[in-house]
Amino acid sequence: MADHKEASVTLPSDPASVSRARKYVTDVLADWGLPDDSQTADTVRLIVSELATNAVQHTLGQSPTFTVDIELERDEQLRIGVTDSHPRLPRRLPAAVQQDNGRGMVIIRWLAAECGGRLSVRPTAEGGKTVWIALPWTAPVQS
Repeated sequence: MADHKEASVTLPSDPASVSRARKYVTDVLADWGLPDDSQTADTVRLIVSELATNAVQHTLGQSPTFTVDIELERDEQLRIGVTDSHPRLPRRLPAAVQQDNGRGMVIIRWLAAECGGRLSVRPTAEGGKTVWIALPWTAPVQS
């Protein structure tokens, strides 16, 4: 049983990096024992896609990179954070706003809650922010 596992990758703020972030997280979690075909893996892929897309699209070119951090605590809690250097915190748009984007945080929060997890946003010391998702870990951990 592992007390703590962690992994991290920094990618350019480019649309192509979204799929790279998703694959990186999927590969790490598979190494840690989460079956790639599980419902949790599907949920994590969608969450990472939304977080990475937000880091690329909503930083307005002011964050040249974003970092994805993955942490597993005591085989109980999985945390995934996406950090960018843009100071603006994510905002939820009002339901009446008619546009095609801006719902990523609502989707992420809903997916996390559905799995018994939660979402948090924390400013970084460097002036950016990290959006964290915490989910219960349901897979046996590989050493």
